[in-house]
Amino acid sequence: MESLVIRDAKESDMQAVLAIYNYYVAASSATFDLSPQTEAERNSWYKQHIENDLPVYVAEKAGQILGFAGLSFYHSRCGYRQTVEPCIYIDQSACGSGVGKQLMKRLMTAAQEKGYHAIVALVCSENHSSIGLAKSFGFEQVGQLKEVGRKFDRWLDVTLLQKVL
Repeated sequence: MESLVIRDAKESDMQAVLAIYNYYVAASSATFDLSPQTEAERNSWYKQHIENDLPVYVAEKAGQILGFAGLSFYHSRCGYRQTVEPCIYIDQSACGSGVGKQLMKRLMTAAQEKGYHAIVALVCSENHSSIGLAKSFGFEQVGQLKEVGRKFDRWLDVTLLQKVL
């Protein structure tokens, strides 16, 4: 039985990454994107991360991509340059199997290795599993934004979580 491997993402992984992400666009409030992304958009996202030395990882088992994760700059203003925001998306077939924990562990290591000072997560408040994952890695809930997102004809709150490294 092959074990789960967390590795740097490659451009050739972006089709699988796109499929995972677009599932959440259509089926959940894990992302506030309302329309599926195109291959060109996901490839651009990947290239921007590489150009800015921001990590992108995939979780792979037996040749199948089961999830992906990355760090993005929290804000475009220079004063925020030492603060990053994580994203983790898991193939629906692998939810609850520990893939998210392995990806978060790798993101936390990368953030420390790259010298970032803080990680800020903005999570839809109804996404209890993502909030729980962040808290299990030492993130603290530092706020909640009421009705700042709209999806599926509903207003959605966002929970703010932070970890100072």
